Amino acid sequence: MPPSQDPARRAVVTGMGAVTPIGNDAETFWTNLLAGKPGGGPITTFDTTGHDVKIAAEVKGFDPNVAMDRKMARRMSRFIHFGMAAATEAVGRAGLDFSTWTPEQRDRAAVVLNTGGGGMEQVIEGANTIRDRGPGQVSPFAIPALSGSMAAAQVSMRYGLTGPVITQVAACASGVIAFQDALRLIAGGECDVVIAGGSEAPLLAMAFAALSNMGALSKRNDDPEGASRPFDRTRDGFVFGEGAGVMVIESAEHALARGAPILAELIGAALTADAFHISAPEPTGRGAAMAMAGAMRHAGIGPTDVDYLVAHGTSTPLNDVTETKAIKRAFGDRAASLAISSPKSMVGHMLGAAGAVAGIAAVGAIKDGWIPPTINYREPDPECDLDYTPNVKRQLRVDTAMINGFGFGGQNAVAVFRRFEA
Repeated sequence: MPPSQDPARRAVVTGMGAVTPIGNDAETFWTNLLAGKPGGGPITTFDTTGHDVKIAAEVKGFDPNVAMDRKMARRMSRFIHFGMAAATEAVGRAGLDFSTWTPEQRDRAAVVLNTGGGGMEQVIEGANTIRDRGPGQVSPFAIPALSGSMAAAQVSMRYGLTGPVITQVAACASGVIAFQDALRLIAGGECDVVIAGGSEAPLLAMAFAALSNMGALSKRNDDPEGASRPFDRTRDGFVFGEGAGVMVIESAEHALARGAPILAELIGAALTADAFHISAPEPTGRGAAMAMAGAMRHAGIGPTDVDYLVAHGTSTPLNDVTETKAIKRAFGDRAASLAISSPKSMVGHMLGAAGAVAGIAAVGAIKDGWIPPTINYREPDPECDLDYTPNVKRQLRVDTAMINGFGFGGQNAVAVFRRFEA
């Protein structure tokens, strides 16, 4: 069913915030994304001795105290730091001052901040503490610090927001699902404002070892900036990334009434499942195609209406071929001329934050009329034969943009943004 034309139920984007390997705010991220700036480098967060993979896309120069006081920052996990920083930026850019809101207004403001893993480092640190110093030395704050829901809870507490507080864990689809939940909350009349996105800090030795043994990660240790190469014939796995992306999404009626800057409208979303394998995509792309088609159907648009697709584009051999098949299946003849690109070529795979950052790229394209490139595209793959905007940004008027997020276990999430017209 097409989205409502009731301004109280139309969902619009009024602010964005980001913490990424190529910029610790949304504007820097977008500028560097258009410039094709690579975010990969040698791992600095742990000793890589004995590890096959020694590269990652790390967040650089980040200070958690920009969003949290020093005492609280010490007690919380890195994914909470990222989520709080991105949410604080998004709220500020939206021009919201919750301190002036009544309790009744705060009841209609929600937080949906998703993650794939939460504070996994707290589990490892706690186990090491018990082994080395005994159970009496484990921090009493370890459980709230590792909880996947705590980033959303911290945001709600910071601003005193008493509407729904939601965290969904859906692997690499998590960030896109946050936007779908925001759309439902606005369209259903339950909320006026939703702070929505994803945050992830997964760069742990255990995670690298497991994914390396699975064969999911690139092992181009001698070329960290060129290791993430979505859709290229020589791709050999993804580069692990970290960070957060957050949007303020509110009803058009609410945004217009307060004179807020409206960056884009969120008009449709869909979820499907492959029901196929714990990590591999279903090889025909049926589930992913269903999600893309379902999102267009929900938005009331067709394939020719989509100007830009922010691909999942992980740089793994299986994902990129399957996603290409799915795009062809969902878009038909339109697929060959559709502008596509993958931010993961620069920021790596940010797991639960990947879809949220893809949303920021989609809105940036609508707002500024540029398609970010897919960098490191060197050798065409006969099985990946669409227009992936290789290596250089492209100027194009974008009225409608789609984002893909496909997670382990076959979780497929797609959302659609459009230029706002009152």
